[in-house]
Amino acid sequence: MKAVKDTIPHVTVTSAYEKKGELKIFIFGSLLLNTIDEVMAKVKSQTENQNVQGVIIDLGGIEALDSAGAMMLLKLQREMADRSISLSLLNLTKECQNIISLLDETAFLVSTKKKDESVSVFSRIGKASLEVLRDAYLLMNFLGTILISFFKCIARPGSIRWRDVMHYIEKSGVEGLPIVGLISFLVGLIIAFMSSLQLKLIGGNIFVASLVGIAMVKELAPLMTAIIVAGRSGSAFAAEIGTMAVNEELDALSTMGFDPVEFLAVPRIMAALIAVPLLCLYADLFGLTGGLVVGVLGLDLTVGSYVDQTAASISIGDIATGVVKSVVFAGLIAGIGCHRGLQVKRGAEGVGAATTSAVVSAIFLIVLADSIFAVVLNYL
Repeated sequence: MKAVKDTIPHVTVTSAYEKKGELKIFIFGSLLLNTIDEVMAKVKSQTENQNVQGVIIDLGGIEALDSAGAMMLLKLQREMADRSISLSLLNLTKECQNIISLLDETAFLVSTKKKDESVSVFSRIGKASLEVLRDAYLLMNFLGTILISFFKCIARPGSIRWRDVMHYIEKSGVEGLPIVGLISFLVGLIIAFMSSLQLKLIGGNIFVASLVGIAMVKELAPLMTAIIVAGRSGSAFAAEIGTMAVNEELDALSTMGFDPVEFLAVPRIMAALIAVPLLCLYADLFGLTGGLVVGVLGLDLTVGSYVDQTAASISIGDIATGVVKSVVFAGLIAGIGCHRGLQVKRGAEGVGAATTSAVVSAIFLIVLADSIFAVVLNYL
């Protein structure tokens, strides 16, 4: 076994190779401001060997550690990472851990395990399952809180911040009209064009109007509108509330006696419940218009015949089905967005993660709810 020993005032640095490529360094004494430069030099000199792949620093002999010593360890860890050398700290006292955690609570791996040690597939599945269950529990808890807040607002209509509700109706509804109209028009046009390629082979051009009408009113208009709103407004809700959480504005609201859910989430959810169904009807109109363009220009149908066939194919019940779906989708979008925003605990990274999660979760739940609607309505 190869060993090196260097003694400097108040501190001793000793190193030894435990096994091939792994260097273990022992530090004894006081790791303070007046000793860190020499300790850093000794440690670097002992790790200059190109065969060193991992370093373990045993701090069991440390008698005193100040913030300068902790910063030295942090700097050393980063330099080792730049050289692709794994660094672990061993036998840290509780006091040393507290000092280090004040500087960077996530910078160190306080164990002898290597960072790249593989984790079993079953462990990953278990952790993922626990995360899903935890998220479902938090979501159900938030749903209960929202329902209670809504009942309070119904009992006291004057407590509703109607100005904020109108503001979010404008943000999520009025400002979304151009993109919703454009996408709905293009979707209606595509559906009509693709269906006409098959129907005109059997002389069924007129049935393009029926297909586009039923598809847009019952399925595509509510679904596309909800996905667009999830990308625009659901992400915005999560980012706005998440930023407030990071800036401790939610704590300030609680300190002043305001319920953050009632103060922030309820107006946004109410606005979505009003705006999204109206956007759905708007999408219906533009989707049917897109089909009309194809029918008139590509299938030699008249405007009157296309409109008459569309009116004969869809009913008030079909339109109501789409509107009911859009109401459910609106609740999911706004609820998930607000829920993810209220969960943010970290800085900008947490806000970004919450925004992404809000959009992905909302779209997944929208498709899931639409599937449930399709099955249920088929048997009604």
